[in-house]
Amino acid sequence: MARGLFLGRFQPFHSGHLAVVADLRRRRPDEELLLGIGSAQVSHTPENPFTGGERMEMVLRALAEARVDGVVPVPLLDIDRHGLWVAYLASLLPRFDRVYTRNPLTELLFGEAGYEVVPVAWQDRERLEGTRIRRALLEGDAWRALVPPAVAAYLDAIRAPERLRTLDRAPRPPSVPDRP
Repeated sequence: MARGLFLGRFQPFHSGHLAVVADLRRRRPDEELLLGIGSAQVSHTPENPFTGGERMEMVLRALAEARVDGVVPVPLLDIDRHGLWVAYLASLLPRFDRVYTRNPLTELLFGEAGYEVVPVAWQDRERLEGTRIRRALLEGDAWRALVPPAVAAYLDAIRAPERLRTLDRAPRPPSVPDRP
C-alpha cells in the first residue's frame, strides 16, 4: 500500500488543513495518509496552546465530521536535530513513500533523504493560518468560521479562548540560549 506523510503542528487544526487533507485523499484514494502532529510534547504557550492529545482529538473529530477516511494521525515529538530528523521519523512511523509540505526546510531535508516531496496548495492562507486563528481566539474576534464545526465545538468545550487569554498574561520564561 502506498502511504504519504503530511506534517504540521495543527495549533489548531483549521479548515485549511482539512481542505488539504481532503484534497490529498481525493487525488490519491489508494494511498493511506499519515498526519504527523509535530511538536506534540509542546503545549500551554501562546504559540503552542494545545496539547498533542487535544490536537489529535481536533483532527479525529474534523475528519469524522467531514467523512474523510484513510488518514492516520500520529503525534511526533521534536528532537531539535535537523540532520537526524528524517531518520528519526522514519524509525517511528510505518514506511511512507512521499511527503506533502509547503515548508522549505521539510522539503529540503526529505528531498536530501531521497523521498518524493509533493508541494501542497494552501487554501485561503491569508485567513486560514494558525497564528491568525490563535490571535482571534485570544482577542475574542470571529474564529469559528475558520475551523471545522467539530473543532469549534471542541475548542469551546476545552475553553480555548480563556486558555489563550491566560497564557497571554502569564510571564514568559527566559530564553534558553542555543547549544553548540
